Amino acid sequence: MSQTNLDIPRSNPSTSSPPSSRAGLQRVFSWILGSIGPIAVLLSFAAIFAFGHYTDWTMPKFAALTGQPAPVAADWCEEHSVPESICVECNDSLMEKTPDFGWCSVHGVHNCVIEHPELAQLAEQPTISPGDKARAELAMTMPVSRENNSGCTTYLRRIQFASVDAVAQAGVDVELVERRRIEQTVSGSAEILYDPTRTASFASRTAGSVWRVEKNVGDPVEAGDVLALVEAEQVGALKSNLIRALAEQSLQRQNVERLHIAKDAVAGVRLLEADAAQAKAEADVLSIVQSLENLGLSVDLQSIAQLSEREAFEQLRFLGIPSALRSQVQTATVTANLLPIRSSIAGAVVERNVTQGEVVDTHRPLFQVTDTRQMWLMLDIPQEDLEHVQPGQKIRFRGDGSSREITGQVDWISTAADAQTRLVKVRAVLPNPDGRLRDKTYGTGTIVLREDPNAIAIPSEAVHWEGCCRTVFVRDKHYFDSPESPKVFHVRSVRLGATDKGYTEVVAGLLPGEVVATTGSDVLRAQLLKNGLGAGCCVDE
Repeated sequence: MSQTNLDIPRSNPSTSSPPSSRAGLQRVFSWILGSIGPIAVLLSFAAIFAFGHYTDWTMPKFAALTGQPAPVAADWCEEHSVPESICVECNDSLMEKTPDFGWCSVHGVHNCVIEHPELAQLAEQPTISPGDKARAELAMTMPVSRENNSGCTTYLRRIQFASVDAVAQAGVDVELVERRRIEQTVSGSAEILYDPTRTASFASRTAGSVWRVEKNVGDPVEAGDVLALVEAEQVGALKSNLIRALAEQSLQRQNVERLHIAKDAVAGVRLLEADAAQAKAEADVLSIVQSLENLGLSVDLQSIAQLSEREAFEQLRFLGIPSALRSQVQTATVTANLLPIRSSIAGAVVERNVTQGEVVDTHRPLFQVTDTRQMWLMLDIPQEDLEHVQPGQKIRFRGDGSSREITGQVDWISTAADAQTRLVKVRAVLPNPDGRLRDKTYGTGTIVLREDPNAIAIPSEAVHWEGCCRTVFVRDKHYFDSPESPKVFHVRSVRLGATDKGYTEVVAGLLPGEVVATTGSDVLRAQLLKNGLGAGCCVDE
């Protein structure tokens, strides 16, 4: 059998790749193939962000996608949001600009209509009366009169709408500038108190025990009425001593009279001794009478001196007790030690701190009587609000949780401020003829600094703060002349005064009869800010 030689090709060792190189190439190809997906996703996101950045994130219209973009309207003013053909800001010939008189240093506004009434948006030029100028001068002296920045340029701006319907659709409402009653006030926490000048406290003038209580809390009293009877040993002792002193005085007087009759037969020294004894007896009587007076018991010496000792004792036993009260007690059992506690003022008993049989002394008040027909109102007012507060000004008080309003007058202003709160006490007197005011009633007190029945006022929502000045939007006087008349609101700087019940006083900047934007005026302010974005409202003078 013959052997066949097969020619089998053999690889050349010098030209073939080693196994390690082939493995490295395979890993590179695998990484490239695996990274294609994430790289494609990242490139997609980058393309989307680039598209949004250059198109302001707005989707193109279908016509643009199909290669047929819709024509853009040329008659539109992007800056002022009205058709360019009627834009008064871009075309001065459409509407004459308001004359610029600049800053009024007298009234603190720009283009002051008080000094230049021809600037008012009224059909006829108004006349400024001396009363209006005086009113503005007075209002400007008040602390709430807020000033503007003289460098503000916002007053030169105008806000325009395309039509009357556009104004209505924007929700802008207007209101006529009118005269209203405006009050300028300062307020503070307040408390009603008893008038201390009409209040009195009564205690026993000597130690003892309460024999009887005559008045209770709430009882009306007149000056001289007995509040209670105190049984005091000192009173009985003084009465007894008085009777003995009167008897001694009478005896010494008679002795002196006898000696003077027989003075020729009596030694002079005896006369002197008798006169001295009489003087001592009289001094003893006066001393005891004075002690009784100190206890509030008045003694009629002339009347008692004419009575017998028994009659004098009976009269002294009821000393100081009114006859009407004597008839209410048992005469036979009444002690001579009774000391009446009397009220020295008319009013009502507001405190009673005693019961029958209680032992009392001179240190503890037993009754407090107050005349409630007049009360005090004490207010705490911030020190910075006191500049225009004066005695005699009207004040109103409303208690917490009450709808009733009480009026009075400022009576006194403290000369010191509280060291902790820096508040100053202000006192007012409140009449209380019906007795409805209560002691220690808390509430709010309002001092009326100024009342102006003819103030120029507008709704507070019509006023806007532009960073350096307060402005309102005044409707142009030719607004309704024709459908083609520019629908324009003028920016007007105003100086404000007091705010009262949703209305704000305009010290300067507006005149009665002008029309201002109220509800929805924020729309005009937003347009004003948009038009002036980046420019600011003030420039250096």
